[in-house]
Amino acid sequence: MVVPLKNEAKIKVLRAGVCNTDLEILQGYMGFTGVLGHEFVGVVEEINTDDESIKEKWLNKRVCGDINVGCSSCNVCLNFPHDRNVKGNCPMMSRNHCPTRSVLGILNRNGTIAEYLTLPVSNLHEVPSHVSDEVAVFAEPLAAACRIVEQGLVRVIPPDKVAILGDGKLGLMIAEVLGREHSTRLGCSKYPKPILFGKHKHKLDLVRESAGVDCRSVSDCKDEKAFNGVSAEYAGQFDVVVDATGSPAGLSLASGLCRPMGTLVLKSTCAAGEKFNAAPFVIDELRVVGSRCGPIDKALDLLAITNDNKIDGSGNDSSNNKKANIRPLNVVKYITRTFPLSEAVAAIKCAAEKSTMKVQIICNES
Repeated sequence: MVVPLKNEAKIKVLRAGVCNTDLEILQGYMGFTGVLGHEFVGVVEEINTDDESIKEKWLNKRVCGDINVGCSSCNVCLNFPHDRNVKGNCPMMSRNHCPTRSVLGILNRNGTIAEYLTLPVSNLHEVPSHVSDEVAVFAEPLAAACRIVEQGLVRVIPPDKVAILGDGKLGLMIAEVLGREHSTRLGCSKYPKPILFGKHKHKLDLVRESAGVDCRSVSDCKDEKAFNGVSAEYAGQFDVVVDATGSPAGLSLASGLCRPMGTLVLKSTCAAGEKFNAAPFVIDELRVVGSRCGPIDKALDLLAITNDNKIDGSGNDSSNNKKANIRPLNVVKYITRTFPLSEAVAAIKCAAEKSTMKVQIICNES
């Protein structure tokens, strides 16, 4: 029986997504035991609070949620800003880095592949009415891609030359976000688009025309005879390189693509391995930045865009920003199969197959 704690909501899960992290957990990552899953859309059925205004705001609303549950009261949550030049607390610290946090389906908190789950009301984000359940489930992985923008890791003026390594689910989400960020912010074609390097043509084709990125085979940028393993055409050519390969080999390739004193963004949680070579990071003085969970609200903004919507490049209505059309994001194309909750084991097996993109589990009917 699922019982919400004080200021928590009991949520009826409509759909859950299966991602690579879930598969890694089954192999022992994080030492987690409990209900898997952190991607979901659901309906708030109950709230443990005496505040009627909170109940009025959230009861029966369709929601997605931040997966990290911080205390919001420790030294990290209250006193560590994300930017050294900014004084005061930063909500992102509590969202991502509270030392006593639990994490949905990953650390000390049951996850989404179930009929019900609980989350603090402060973690909830309402899903726009015209966004379908199957689309809303993508809010969490898309938010992880939006985190790169939130961190300010890609410079707009002058524009950074960007490479993305990896055509898995996360790599494609990053391409969708950074491609749109490039075209919306710059608004012209004279600057080079981000380049997505991948192994699979059928996956690259999913974003080749729609996301505003150039797609290349990863073999194009490799040269095993070169010192850094990268062909002369691409070696040291990118200001920002995002590694979403999930492999130590990808990390090594990313360092070779990055220019001296450039930025290497790590989205992979892979172990470095015994043969990991740190020399390129030191010699080229690379800025290595981890990037993890991102803003669910910004992801929902992207998922809500239709051909009739207009939104500026920052996702807000500041009059200082030029309005521009952002191409709608079709995430349904990434869904390989859906399964009922009763077939969750089969769903996870399907998600582990190399040909699979995204698997969703229908936990309850809408």
